[in-house]
Amino acid sequence: MGTRVAVVTDSTAYLPEGVAEQYGIGVVPLHVVLGRRTGVEGREVSPGDVARALQERRVEVSTSRPTPAELAAAYRASGCAQVVSVHLSASLSGTLDAAVLAARAVQPEGIEVRVVDSRTIAMGLGFAVLAASQAAASGAGVQEVEQAARTAAADTSIVFYVDTLEHLRKGGRIGAAAALLGTVLAVKPLLHVVTGAIAPLENVRTTTRALARLEELSVRAAGEGPVGVAVHHLAAAGRAGELAERLRTRVPDLGALHVSEVGAVVGAHVGPGALAVVVSRQ
Repeated sequence: MGTRVAVVTDSTAYLPEGVAEQYGIGVVPLHVVLGRRTGVEGREVSPGDVARALQERRVEVSTSRPTPAELAAAYRASGCAQVVSVHLSASLSGTLDAAVLAARAVQPEGIEVRVVDSRTIAMGLGFAVLAASQAAASGAGVQEVEQAARTAAADTSIVFYVDTLEHLRKGGRIGAAAALLGTVLAVKPLLHVVTGAIAPLENVRTTTRALARLEELSVRAAGEGPVGVAVHHLAAAGRAGELAERLRTRVPDLGALHVSEVGAVVGAHVGPGALAVVVSRQ
């Protein structure tokens, strides 16, 4: 076993291309269920597969966590005696519970695993993983790497738009009352992640106004300080690109700007047309 601290995460971090390889980050995939077919996010089920299934309503779509055995295998494969395992919010998935079980399983083998609930998702999680990986690469100890992940996660905010709350309701990620309210009022909802859970933020009457408001809230979240920003979408590449360019001109101290389609797991819950902005205060 080496002395370097390894970083492991799950596939909902949606890290920029090449970053996992650059830092040696272990990425354990979640699973997506399309009717009778179950596949690994990213390799066997794509965002396009999920978007089409939701649009056509031809099969039920759901998601499931990695198994403890899959996570334990990633800890062993890291080749390190100390691992910081950073995951999407425990309020949104059982992945964290699986990571805790996996950590116990490898402890007798001399592998110490620190499990971190990022209390966020997508590049909210991704920015925390990046911070941990950069700390590990600089030679930081396991406690410092863990703290880097926790600090970055706490300094990240997510605001997002969905065409409908139905997919979040079906997946149990938002209360039925909130979903019903959005339907009855025929509004376009804006949501955010608060203490690890998805919560309504504002209701806007039209899609155009909702997207304009998403931009304003993102600029406000960025403030004057240095920030990294990620713009995510599902089956809405044009809108995402336009929003990213507007943020590029409006955010005064913008560092990295990532634009990407969310993976199949998050896509299954937000639905086609979703747009999200993640702001990491650096």
